[in-house]
Amino acid sequence: MKNLAERVRPTIRMRLTLLYTGLFLGAGIVLLGLTYLLVQNNLTQHPGSMEVSSSVPGQAEDRVFTQAPAGVAAPDSAKPITKGQLQGVLVKAKRDYKNDTLNALLTQGGIALGLVGAAGLGFGWLLADRALRPVHQITETAGRVARSHDLTERIGYEGPRDDVKELADAFDTMLGRLARAFDGQRRFVANASHELRTPLAINRTLVDVAVRRPDATDDVKRLGESLLVVNTRHERLIDGLLTLAGTENTVAGTDPLDLADVAGHVLQQAAAEARGRGVTADRRLGPAPTSGDPVLVERLVQNLVENAIRHNRDGGGLWVSTRGRDGWAEVQVANTGPAVPGYEIETIFEPFRRLGNDRVRSDRGSGLGLSIVRAIAGAHGGTVTAEPRPGGGLVVTARLPSRVPAPLSAPPGGRPVHGGRPARGDEAVTHSRE
Repeated sequence: MKNLAERVRPTIRMRLTLLYTGLFLGAGIVLLGLTYLLVQNNLTQHPGSMEVSSSVPGQAEDRVFTQAPAGVAAPDSAKPITKGQLQGVLVKAKRDYKNDTLNALLTQGGIALGLVGAAGLGFGWLLADRALRPVHQITETAGRVARSHDLTERIGYEGPRDDVKELADAFDTMLGRLARAFDGQRRFVANASHELRTPLAINRTLVDVAVRRPDATDDVKRLGESLLVVNTRHERLIDGLLTLAGTENTVAGTDPLDLADVAGHVLQQAAAEARGRGVTADRRLGPAPTSGDPVLVERLVQNLVENAIRHNRDGGGLWVSTRGRDGWAEVQVANTGPAVPGYEIETIFEPFRRLGNDRVRSDRGSGLGLSIVRAIAGAHGGTVTAEPRPGGGLVVTARLPSRVPAPLSAPPGGRPVHGGRPARGDEAVTHSRE
């Protein structure tokens, strides 16, 4: 019932039109009522000259024929008319004249008011559109900024100094402040990238030189290897932070690509790590054409695959599928592993959030993988959803706008996984196990 009420709710333009028309009709009805009362009062106070004079009795019969209204039969000369009969005829004629005048006023005035009200409805619709035109301009600008992340665009409304002008100027001021804030953040990210990577590179070089010295003992070499592992984890953490910070403000590219090719390349790179964990990869790669930044899209698929491998059990399974459906290019990654509660699904997309006590297991990642996936998908106008897999593990589905037009514009709901395998799409797929 609520959805029906929301669908039939009139727009602000329609509400303004109805308000204008209602006020106009209300004023017209009041004016017609006042006119009716004034005419009625005037007819009552000035009845005319149809009164019978009793001071000249000899002339009464002559006035009947000279002033009798139309439609009144002339009296028979053989039967004289009395004064009472003449007075009754004149009173009835005056009353009929008054009623006919007032009825004509109401009828013709009502018809005229209806015609003018219909015209007022049309003019009100046009005036409401003209009044809301600056608001439509603000809405279109806000939509373009939201879609393109281009904070340099401004409304630049040049109308009179009114409420709409103040709203447009406030919106332009807000865009300017956001642009300065994001520019400062990008500069900070660039500086942090240099300042944080340089010490880690120096540490790696120093440790590597110390380990390779001829006089290095076995303890020094073991310590050096441990320090290199820690240094690698720090580098991975910094890379994840910088990628997350940069992706949230990145304008996605428009290079054509296919998620099937990207997923195949990522699976080939991750094959060694999967074999080391005994994870069997099953791929169902169907055509999924889309467009975007190739580096960021590859990072999205890479994070999904690496996350599915590292948060898996030894000897487990990994399923990767791609397809195009309903105007969206879709990549779905499922894996075996521990059971994931449904209420924990959204928390795993937050930075540094892990399930259970996995926070101490830094060898599995920095806790930024799915956060980066969601940020990259959002920068490309897509979505990322996750759901628990029956029997343990997780099913993560990323959808990006497809280059192939489709009648539907909303992303379809995630398709569940049955028997450990993602459901196949409608496209032809390349199926292989590794």
